[in-house]
Parts: sequence; structure tokens; C-alpha cells
Amino acid sequence: MRNKQHLSHLLEINLAMLFISTSGALGRYVQLPVPVTIATRGVLAFFLLFLFCRWKGISLHIRSGDRFMVLLSGVLMCLHWLTYFYALQMSNVALGMLSLFTYPVITAFLEPLILKTKFQRIHVLLGILVLCGLYFLTPDLDFGNSKTLALVLGVTSALFYALRNIILKSKAASYHGSMLMVYQTGIIGFLLLPAFFFIDGQTLLSQWEGIIALAVLTTAIGHTLFLTTFKHFSMTSVSIISSIQPIYGILIGAIFLSEIPTVATIIGGTFILGSVVIESIRTSR
Repeated sequence: MRNKQHLSHLLEINLAMLFISTSGALGRYVQLPVPVTIATRGVLAFFLLFLFCRWKGISLHIRSGDRFMVLLSGVLMCLHWLTYFYALQMSNVALGMLSLFTYPVITAFLEPLILKTKFQRIHVLLGILVLCGLYFLTPDLDFGNSKTLALVLGVTSALFYALRNIILKSKAASYHGSMLMVYQTGIIGFLLLPAFFFIDGQTLLSQWEGIIALAVLTTAIGHTLFLTTFKHFSMTSVSIISSIQPIYGILIGAIFLSEIPTVATIIGGTFILGSVVIESIRTSR
């Protein structure tokens, strides 16, 4: 019985990763200006998550002392989504997702500086592994090349995501994850609301399938399902299992967009994901 439950939870977290990994292919599929895509995704996901919290009776109250940090985390999440989607549009699913997955190692370097935790020397080695991976993703480092700019944007997105996660780390224990996502998506929708003035309704409606999929599958279902699995696994286990996300994303891109990763991309991805797995296993001991 216990083994069946564990298998069920493993299937749940993999399903969550599958839903979240659709962001790569959908980010390439939706042919709208990035701010419009992110604004629409944020607004739709906000209403869906708001209704979910009301249905489940989840409180939306935030203590006054936590409001600034929640606001700041929402701004960082907005910047993370914007830079990530620009990276996807300028390159492909593989490069966009793999460059984003530098965030666990970036977090390892930033956490001691921000939260005053002890710095681990092995993080230098992991940083070198990530740099090797980035080299294979774009060996020429020509800033006139769209793929190089996409890589820079992807790593910048990873930086914003790492900062957002560190800020929310101390708040996640006090508040329900879905409630925090309500505020995150609400802040994103509000900040990017002016983007709707630069596009006509007909153009927006022409992309409704991709936008709805992003809001429902990727954001509302994917992230909510992912948060519910936290109580069944340690954060270390979650980090290790999360490493499969770019693989799912690349497979989805290959099937639906015919984007086949090059050998160099596979080698670079192996270095980056390898560093994530090493750090996750190391912290579990």
C-alpha cells in the first residue's frame, strides 16, 4: 500500500513537471509580443487561482510586515517570465530551458550572501560545470548572434528566478503556495496591463489556444500540482526530480515544433543538469 502511494506521488510530481515544461513550446508557439503574452497569462492565471483559493477556503490575507517582500517577489517573477520568453523567441526550446536551469547553482552562490548562510567550496566546482555547459550551448559568444543574446537572457531569467525563490523561502512556511501564486500572477498582470493598449483584440483572440494553455496547463494546474507534492517529498528530492523538466520541454519542442537539439546542446545540457543533480544529492546527506 505504501509503495503504491509513493508511486502515485511520483506520478503526480512528474505530471506537474510535464505541465510546467509546456512553457517552452508554448512560449515559442504563441506569436504575440512577449509583454502581451505574459500579461494575458498572468491575468487569466490570477482569476483561476483566485477562484481555486476561494473554493478551497484558502486565506488571502498577508501580514503587513510581509507585504513588501511578496510585492518584490512578484516583480522578480514578472522579470523572470519576460526574460525567459524573450530567450525562447530568440532561440529554441532547448537553449531557453537549459539556460534557465542554471538557477539552482546561481541560488547556491546567492543564498550565503543574502541569507548569511555558510558558503560551500564545492559550489565553485558546480559553477565551473555550469560555465562549461553554457560554453557548449553557445561556443562563439558573439553578441551579434541571437542565440548568444538568448543565452544571456536565459541566465538573467535564472538570476531573477533565484532571487525570487530566496525571498519567498522564508514566507513559504507561513502561507499556502496557491495563495502566493495568486499575488504573483496578480502583480504580473497589473505591471504589464499597459501592454494591452498596444495590441488589438482581434490579434489577441487569434492566439487564444496558446494563451489559455499557458494560463491553465502551465501556470494554474502545473504550478499548483507541483506545490501540492511538496508535502510528500523533501526539497532535495523535489530538486532532483525537477531536473527532468528541461528534458520534457525539449521532447515537447521536438514533437510539436520539430526542434531537434544539436549534439553541442545535449552536451551543454548534461553539464548544467549534472550540476543540479550533484548539488541536490550533496545537500541530502
